[in-house]
Amino acid sequence: MSVSLLRRRATRQVQRVSTTLSPPHGATSAPSPPSPSSPPPPSAHTLSAPSTPSIGAPRPPPPSDATSPESLAYTAALEAELQALPALRALREEADADEWYETRPHASIPESARANKLTSGALRGPGRLALFPLARVRKDESKAVVFVHLGRGLCGHDGIVHGGLLAALLDDVLWRNAILNLPEKAGMTVTLSLKYKAPTRADQFIIIKSELVELEGRKAFVAGRVETLNGTLLVEADGLYIQPRSTKLLNKADIRQLIGDPPPDPALVGEGQRDKLKASVVPPK
Repeated sequence: MSVSLLRRRATRQVQRVSTTLSPPHGATSAPSPPSPSSPPPPSAHTLSAPSTPSIGAPRPPPPSDATSPESLAYTAALEAELQALPALRALREEADADEWYETRPHASIPESARANKLTSGALRGPGRLALFPLARVRKDESKAVVFVHLGRGLCGHDGIVHGGLLAALLDDVLWRNAILNLPEKAGMTVTLSLKYKAPTRADQFIIIKSELVELEGRKAFVAGRVETLNGTLLVEADGLYIQPRSTKLLNKADIRQLIGDPPPDPALVGEGQRDKLKASVVPPK
C-alpha cells in the first residue's frame, strides 16, 4: 500500500470524526450553568491530598532542630511510649527475666564523638532515629532483643523505610551479639546476607532479634530478623564476624561505648555450651 493512499485514508478519518463532534450548522454550543447544589469544578488552588494518606502521599519533613522544645517533647513522649510497649513489658515479666539484662547501645558515646557515627550521629534525631535502641540481652550473650523506633525521615519510597537503613541496624545488632562472644570482645563484619520479606513502614517501633549460631575461634556466626510489634517478619539476616589479628590496634573503649556495657561479670558462652546453641541458619562456608 502506497504512502499517499495511507495519507488519504487518514485524512478522511479525521474529517469524519470532526463532523461527528461538530454542532449542527448555525447552532451554538454554550455551557449549561452549574446547578446551585453542584460543587465547583476543581482548580489548581482547590486540589488537595486525600484525607486518608497513602504510602506515596508526600508528608512534611521531620523537625530539623533536635534541641527545640517541640523536638524534646516529641522525644520524651516517644520514650514513654517505648517503656509502655506491651511487648517490652512481657519480656520484663517472663519467668527467666533475671537471666537477661538491659542496655542502651550508643547512649554513652560523647556528643563530640557522634559526629562521625552513622546510626548514633548522622541519623539520630526526631523523625529519624529519635531514641537510642533498647536492648534486652541474655547474660550468656547468646541472644538479644532490641527495640528501635523508625521515623519517617528514613524512607526510600515515602512511608517505607529504606532497605539499606535496615541492613545497617541489623549489622549493629548482629555485630554486638558476635563480638561479645569473641576472645578479645572485638571484631568486624565479613559477610551480611539479608532477605526482605515485607515492606517496613515508617513511624513505628520494630524489634530486631539476634542469636549466636556458631563460634569457631575468631569467627562468630549470627542470625537475626526484624519484626513488627505483633510478630510480622520483615527481614531475615545472617552474618559472619571475625576478630582480626590486629585486634590490639582497635579502640576498645570506643567499642564498649557502641555496644552499651553489659553487667560487670556476664556469663559468656563457654566451650562446653557451644554445641547446645540452636542453629537457626546454615552458617556460610
